[in-house]
Amino acid sequence: MSTPDAGVSSTAPELSYAAALRAIEDRGRYGIRLGLGRVRALLRAVDDPQLAVRGALVAGTNGKGSVIALAASALRAAGYRVGETPKPHLVSYRERIVVNGRPIEPDVFARLVARVLPIADRITPRLGPPTEFELLTAIMFLHFADAALDVALVEVGLGGRLDATHAWDGGVAVVTNVDLDHTDQLGPTIRAIAREKAAIIERGDIAVTGATGDALPVIRARCARMGVPLTVTHDARVVGWTRDTLDVSLPQLGHVAVALRGRHQAANVAVADALLDALEAAGIARASADDRRRGYARVRWPGRLELLDVARGDGTACEVLLDGAHNPAGGAALAGALDDLRPWLAGGRNAVPPRVTLVWAAMRDKDVAGVLAAVGAAHSVAGARIVCTALDLPRAMPATDLADAWRATLPGAEVSVARDVDAAMDQALATAVGPIVVAGSLYLVGTVRSRLVDDPLLRDPVAA
Repeated sequence: MSTPDAGVSSTAPELSYAAALRAIEDRGRYGIRLGLGRVRALLRAVDDPQLAVRGALVAGTNGKGSVIALAASALRAAGYRVGETPKPHLVSYRERIVVNGRPIEPDVFARLVARVLPIADRITPRLGPPTEFELLTAIMFLHFADAALDVALVEVGLGGRLDATHAWDGGVAVVTNVDLDHTDQLGPTIRAIAREKAAIIERGDIAVTGATGDALPVIRARCARMGVPLTVTHDARVVGWTRDTLDVSLPQLGHVAVALRGRHQAANVAVADALLDALEAAGIARASADDRRRGYARVRWPGRLELLDVARGDGTACEVLLDGAHNPAGGAALAGALDDLRPWLAGGRNAVPPRVTLVWAAMRDKDVAGVLAAVGAAHSVAGARIVCTALDLPRAMPATDLADAWRATLPGAEVSVARDVDAAMDQALATAVGPIVVAGSLYLVGTVRSRLVDDPLLRDPVAA
């Protein structure tokens, strides 16, 4: 390993958690600047902690988080110490670095930020200022190395070839699927985007993909050039579902209960199962059939078709379904899940079930029209009440513009505007006679979830 910068740890100033969070989020002003030079310099300066970690690097347009959640749950059931990198966070920034299901502790996060910030300042004159995600990547690998992991499951941030996480090669490379997204950075076609994502596959790896269509030949060609064995997965067969479980059949396991909602998870559990096979083939970790069944049956992936039973002020209960649905593929998955789940939700077995209430917010740089068209195709959305709001973010679509988009998608729908997220939820909880669906942005989901769920692990220290 390389020699760390002299005095990095001893001279780093102490930071409170709040100050550390402000410092790293302030790096967001540098935006997205793809490239590996800065993150490699950061990692070299702290003795290349990523070299102590083995596991899987997971790229893809959709499903990355679900695949990692499924595989991690199975590995924990097998007794392994597992690191994960869910993103974006929902409630606490610390959710982005997880060991054995627990987010990084506030004091550890602050200490590692204080360690990395001076290095970032030193490399800036030569390579330019490291971005927020590059700093987070260095901090993540430092924490993983300190935590003495058995296996890491790392989610690519954007694309793959020039993403900061690609400074690491864990031995297994996964591309869940490829669709049109981030075309300004990754290219205008499926094949172009697939090339960016397939670049994470390096010599010596074992590769897995659930990609189809134009993307699959690109991934096959990359594996052939690198001499890498590739497993191409096919969706698990859906056997059925209940309110809380998707039942599927996998070739090596037979019938399996998966504690995630939505038929689209049949593709993700197939990729996760192949990822576990690849980890075993690489000599990194082994999850038995029983470990996998236990893990899949108790997996958690907050904010993704997560169903909460919420008590209202008048003492009655209300079901709230949280989901991101921020791109057309996600919108289609939500639409299918809503129609599948409707019989299991409040009043769903009645001849005329109570109508759904949608609480919606969106980012204006997303394909909002495409998402709304996909969700609007659900039978369950017919006659829905729609409450539009906006987040306090520069990229947020104004609520009035969003309301106009919904009216164009569902002419005659009852659409209203709320000044902020709290007002939108107050309105929905006060008036809903059926389930409430909160979607359109994971930032919205996080804001609502922080209001509805008090998770002790996500309580951040209060700034002094």
